[in-house]
Amino acid sequence: MPITVDIDVMLAKRKMSVGELADRVGITPANLAVLKNGRAKAVRFTTLAALCEVLKCQPGDLLRWEAEDAAGG
Repeated sequence: MPITVDIDVMLAKRKMSVGELADRVGITPANLAVLKNGRAKAVRFTTLAALCEVLKCQPGDLLRWEAEDAAGG
């Protein structure tokens, strides 16, 4: 999928654990791991907004689009 999730980058910048972020956002650590590892097929805007609020960032800090190469796409 050409959407890359950069939650790890923001967690490192904020010196926050996955468990702490999950607690503060109100989702399970397992669901956060699915999103963080790029296995999610969708994300609710309410979840994205909560992530941005807790991490004090913009949606573009968490999600980015990368073109797939012809061989791998």
